[in-house]
This record gives sequence, C-alpha cells and structure tokens, in this order.
Amino acid sequence: MRVFDVHLHVQPWQMVKPDVLAMIDDESHAGAKEVLESPESLLRFLDEHEIERACCINYVSPDVMGFTRDVNDWIANFTADHRDRLLPVGSVNPLHELDARTEIRRVLDLGIRLIKIHPPHQLFSPNAYKRGDLWQVAEIYRECEERGVPVMFHTGTSVFPKARNVFADPMPIDDVAIDFPRLRIILAHAGRPLYGETATFLARRHQNVYLDLSGIPPKALTRYVPRLDLLADKALWGTDWPSPGVSSPKKNVAEFRALGLGEVVERKILRENAERLFTASS
Repeated sequence: MRVFDVHLHVQPWQMVKPDVLAMIDDESHAGAKEVLESPESLLRFLDEHEIERACCINYVSPDVMGFTRDVNDWIANFTADHRDRLLPVGSVNPLHELDARTEIRRVLDLGIRLIKIHPPHQLFSPNAYKRGDLWQVAEIYRECEERGVPVMFHTGTSVFPKARNVFADPMPIDDVAIDFPRLRIILAHAGRPLYGETATFLARRHQNVYLDLSGIPPKALTRYVPRLDLLADKALWGTDWPSPGVSSPKKNVAEFRALGLGEVVERKILRENAERLFTASS
C-alpha cells in the first residue's frame, strides 16, 4: 500500500540550535543527517521505508529551534526537481516580519505547498489577530485561503528547550476555522498528549479541519483518538521523523496497520485523504 507522509522533517541541520540537536542527533537517528544531505539520498530513504510522497516540514523559529526565514528558500531549492514526491513546506513568523503579507506572498510564489504554524516554537497564539496585537497573522491565513494552500498547526506540547507550552492548546484554532471557512486546516499531532479531545472536537465540528496523526505512537493511536475509524475521512498519516521517539517510518506504518482498522480505513489515512487534500490545493 502506497504511503503519503504529511509530516516528515526535512530541514537544514546546520541551522538547528545545539540544545535542540542534542535531542534528535542520537543513536536511534543514526544516519539522519546523511539522509538529508541531498534530495536523492532522501528519495532513497523514502523508497526504503515505502513512502511514496512526503510533506517536507519547515517553519521559521529563530528563537526556539534556530530556523530563520531562509529556511523557505532552502526547502524550495531542495525539492525543486522532485515536486512529484517531495512537497515543500514553509512558514512565515509574524514576530520576525515587518510585512507578513509581502512575505507570505513571496514564500508561496516559491512553490511552497503547505504553511506550518508552530505556536509553542513561534511564540504566538493562532488567533492573536483577534486581539489586534498581532493582526499580521490574519494576512497569512487570508493569502493561504485565497490560494487554496493548507495551513498546518502544531497542536499539543513540545519538549524542546525554550518552547512555550502556553500556546499548546488547539482551541484558539476554533476562531481561525470560523473566520477563514475556506482555509484547509491540519492539526498536527492531534493535540497529543494533553489536548486530544479538543483536537478531535475541532475536526468533528469544522468541515475544513483535519487531524495529522504524527508524533503519536501508533500502538496508542486509538487511545489518543478514540473511534478513529469514524474520523477516517479527516485523518492524515504522518510520522514526525526524525523527532524524538520516531526512529523508523516503516515501523510506524506496520504498527498502525497492526491495529486492524481495516483496509478501507488504512487506505484513506495512509494515502487517499492527503492526495485529495493536496490535489485540491495544487
């Protein structure tokens, strides 16, 4: 069965802060740096792990992770010759932009297929535009909505140093889904580990909200997302490799299929939902 991984971190290792790098550059991720040295080595890795397509996650977080706005150009160049399999993911951090509207247009013009918002690492709430103190956030959503580009929000806590988990609760995204009803929204990690009920509620409530299952141990999926079979049309497969605890995308897929949810559900989650979502945005 073909797999579409919507959450694979393909980022420039040289930008990663030392304290962050120490958490992911371990024995379980031996060779990860070499995998990301070139598009060709990444494609060989995907073939080995039976992944047909992948969203290559990047986001601007100079304060927590070390990634500057240059990460957008880096991933656009990295994926340029392999867009059929490697979907570039970028970001705009309004705390580091005087004109977020111009920057989001520039980023999307690079061919970025998905915008990532990481509140605990980018240090703002998804609905900050409602208070007026960070109105530029709305410019990002508005441009993505007009162009049909999905926005992925990290939901749930982060263990990385300097992450601000006060922004981990996904409930503020309820405002975003209401104010931008044509914006396709993906809730990365389905709120794990503290906000699974909230993330599931948002996916059930809003037609434009989807759950990304990455970062959840596959064996525990049905505990974090009860009745996952009923959400099969709103769930997307992702691994979060090479984040802490994720050593093998292929192993994650095998453990997911071992849950016995049935071929129809597996096919929707592992491939079909993502294909439909990104075909609509192309």
